[in-house]
Amino acid sequence: MDTFSAYLVTALALLVLFVFFKMIRIVPEQKAFIIEQFGKYKRTLGAGLHLVIPAVQRIAYRQTLKEEVIDVEPQVCITSDNVQVTVDGLLYVRVMDPEKASYGIDNYRYATAQLAKTTMRSEIGKLELDRTFRERDEINDAIVKAVDEASDPWGIKVTRYEIKDISPTDTIEQAMERQMRAEREKRAGILASEGEKAGRINRSKGERESSINLSIGERQKRINEAEGKAQATEIVAEATAEGLKLIAEALKMPGGKAAMNLNLAELYVARLGSILESSEVTVVPEEIAGLKALVETLTPSKSPSEQGGKE
Repeated sequence: MDTFSAYLVTALALLVLFVFFKMIRIVPEQKAFIIEQFGKYKRTLGAGLHLVIPAVQRIAYRQTLKEEVIDVEPQVCITSDNVQVTVDGLLYVRVMDPEKASYGIDNYRYATAQLAKTTMRSEIGKLELDRTFRERDEINDAIVKAVDEASDPWGIKVTRYEIKDISPTDTIEQAMERQMRAEREKRAGILASEGEKAGRINRSKGERESSINLSIGERQKRINEAEGKAQATEIVAEATAEGLKLIAEALKMPGGKAAMNLNLAELYVARLGSILESSEVTVVPEEIAGLKALVETLTPSKSPSEQGGKE
């Protein structure tokens, strides 16, 4: 009997140890366990060591508190200008309330992915094709806002959404390629015309500046010539005035007038002789005729050869 009691005590001790170890639950970091007691929510276990009563309590859900990445499958969207494009993206979510994430919806990952798809189709439908490529950030922000508001009762926080790729159909890609080629050719033509315009402007400016420089040089040349002539005239006038001054002073001296009359007579005779020499027939007053004979006397007679040559 004592042996049986010993075995019974040992069995009971082992059973207690087994039940105790079965009650121990270790929750990892960034994890949350949902405990149900008789099928009803009891509590949420955070990271650490916890005791769970077997057969009475059970772990109903295991939720991760880390940020998760959900791949949103490619789907066909239609833009506002009736162009079909295939769009896919990545959705980043985090469980903020494990209880709501467990009981608020059956599968929050699937639900948020489907909600992101519908919101993305709606946002793409508001834009034209060209704007969908330029306004990715605005589309991402709109999807995050819409999905986050809708998933709030599920205890889910949508942190961000990123569009991976926007792929139009082959026909649209060919049309876009032709459009880009035409746009490049247009820009090349505009640049060429602007270059030609700039060249013509530069040439006209150069010709204008050259004409201005030539006119300035010609003007300066004429000014210099005029100044030179004025200076020359001034010098001649000053010399003439000086000469007349000297003559006037000479006339005041004794015998000055007689010398002047003699000089004038000599000049008159010399001038008259050159006139009579160059003319064959002259008609002069009687008083000058005697003077002519005097001039002919004073003038050397020409040789017969010179006279013959003259004849």
